Amino acid sequence: MTLRQDRVKSQMIHEISEMIHREVRDPRLGFVTVTDAEIGRDLRNARVYVSVLGDETVRANSLRILNGAAGMLRGEFARRAHLRVAPELTFLYDEGIERGQHIFELLKSVEADLVPVETTEEPGDKTLP
Repeated sequence: MTLRQDRVKSQMIHEISEMIHREVRDPRLGFVTVTDAEIGRDLRNARVYVSVLGDETVRANSLRILNGAAGMLRGEFARRAHLRVAPELTFLYDEGIERGQHIFELLKSVEADLVPVETTEEPGDKTLP
């Protein structure tokens, strides 16, 4: 990733997140957090990854609303970032947080299944390796 891509990416995450929370006024939109973004080398396409609090229907509705508002968000981002050509935005669901939570739960269940092993070694029972 070039330095310019990296700068545009970090500004995009910040600005898009702020615009979603302050300017997208749709009551069907769930609690959305922008987690990451990927920008093409030519800065013409961008994938914005979001995490949505709620069940599958809330996620689907939120992604539909965000992809519907992508044009407005694109134009506003170009204005705020002072870009001549704004990237086409595509919103995708970020499964990383869910996957991390699932791994955490698996680790907790393994930890709960482990029982401390007691040794039945007597004081005079020492064997040399």
